[in-house]
Amino acid sequence: MTDTDDLELVHGSGNLFRDRGYHDADLWQAKGIVAARIVGVLDDRNLSVRKAAKETGFAAADFSRVRTANYGRFTLDRLIKMLSALDQGVEVTIQVRPRKAAGAARQPG
Repeated sequence: MTDTDDLELVHGSGNLFRDRGYHDADLWQAKGIVAARIVGVLDDRNLSVRKAAKETGFAAADFSRVRTANYGRFTLDRLIKMLSALDQGVEVTIQVRPRKAAGAARQPG
């Protein structure tokens, strides 16, 4: 018997925040998607947070927070504005459907 014999495969919902029971999981997921794209643009262009700040007018500290996935202080529209300031077109699609009952919700830390 190996250590992996005791593991159980669990399929996630596609939203880590929902799987972890966070409050406003869909909003946190959306922020994460936009933040990841911001980081991708910075990486693709080899932009430091200071260079990005000079190009966009956003503070270097903002880009630093996004890079470290500390985007709890950002609204979704602010993250989208940051991405737009990096010359990226943004298209938002929203789907609304009933949600299954869930347990107690947590806030990301």
